[in-house]
This record gives sequence, structure tokens and C-alpha cells, in this order.
Amino acid sequence: MPTTLITGASSGLGAEMARQLAARGHDLALAARRTDRLEELRAEVLAAHPERTVLVRALDVTDAEAVHEVVHGVRAEAGTLDRVVVNAGLGKGAPIGTGRPDANRETVETNVLGALAQTEAAMEVFRDQGHGHLVMVSSMSAFRGMPKAVTTYAATKAMVAMLAEGIRTELHGTALGERVQVTVLYPGYIVSEMNDATAAAKNPLMVSTEKGVRAMVAAIEKGVDSACVPRLPWAPLSVVMKHAPLPVFKRLV
Repeated sequence: MPTTLITGASSGLGAEMARQLAARGHDLALAARRTDRLEELRAEVLAAHPERTVLVRALDVTDAEAVHEVVHGVRAEAGTLDRVVVNAGLGKGAPIGTGRPDANRETVETNVLGALAQTEAAMEVFRDQGHGHLVMVSSMSAFRGMPKAVTTYAATKAMVAMLAEGIRTELHGTALGERVQVTVLYPGYIVSEMNDATAAAKNPLMVSTEKGVRAMVAAIEKGVDSACVPRLPWAPLSVVMKHAPLPVFKRLV
């Protein structure tokens, strides 16, 4: 059975991906800081799918050495590591220059440096074993510079997407490129711990965690290069976001 490592798996999108991938026949490695939640998720998954293997690892993705140890350790224990989902992320932020550089810096450390560490470790494994699937969880906000508290978060998610695209470009036309897939997911409004619950309830574009992750998992399993998820309304909206004149775009966001 394929083995998938998911970071940020203790809640939200990561936890639901674990549930849905297990149901599709994947063995799992779940990594996050909150190991108590990981153990609860492991028990839940095994109760529903006792034939699965579920490994649990404590991980702070801002610790590059720990990331390396976890990714390579999972590969060693499982025998092969077929997929790494770079999902761990942080949504803190404040308008630039308003006295909260700490919040913006923390988001950059997690979403950029943490994602880079995970990607480095994953690609080391994939290059060595000659196959693998790198999945990067970006955001719809990556398509355009965003205002106010989302400015830094959107910039970090654009970096995540460009990191994946650079790797895909490097591998294109090579023998390794035939065996290593790179997928970028651009989630729209999906209920998760990162959302403000009150705002989420009032947003007509918000979908449940289960529905949103179902679209993410379908794209992962297809091995697409990139996907806005759910496709509707986000694929058409991505075109609007990229090309709308600034005055129009600002009214939209």
C-alpha cells in the first residue's frame, strides 16, 4: 500500500485528508506538534480501517533538523515513502507596518522556512528512491497580493506554489520527472481551525471540511500539476483574481 506523510495532521484539512486517504487505501504517517490529537486521529483511522498502518510523529516544521529526521525516519520505517503532503501552515498576520511584525514573522517562519525544510527532505527521499509525489498546499490567496492581515500569508503561499513549480520545471523532460509528481493545491474557503468561526458561517463560498478535502484528495489522486479546490467557483475566480484591474480586485476582497 502507498505510504503518505501529512504534516499539520492534528486538525483541519490535514486530519480530514488522513481520514479520506486511509479510506482510499493509503498507509499514513501523521506529523504535527500536538501528538495527543494525532494519537486520537490514529485511533479513529484504525477503528475504521484496521488494515491500515498509521505512524505518528511529533514535529515542529520550523525545526529543519527535526523535519529531516522525521521524513527520512518515516521512509526507513515504512520501507518507502510514496507521497509527502506539505500541509502544515499558519494564518497569523497583521497589516504591514502596524506594529505586529512578530505575527507576520511567525507566519513566514512556518509557511516559508517550514515548507522549504519539508520540501528539501521530501525531495531528498524521492531522488534517492527514484519515485514519489510531492503535494504542496498553497491557497487561493497566492494568485494576487492581498490586503491587510492577509498580506503576509498570501505572500507565503505564493512562495509555496513557486517552489513547487520550480521543482516541476527542473524535473520536466528528465527520467526522474517521469517518476516524481509535483502537485500544488489552491484551496478556497474551506472550514478549518484557521478560519474565524463566525466569519466562516456568514461566508456563502465556505464549504465544509469534508467537502473541501474531498476535492483536494481527488486532485491528489489524479496527480494533477495544480488545482483550485473545490473547482467551482475557485477555478474561474482564479482568472478574475489574476487579471482584474486593481480597483475591481480591491472591491472583491
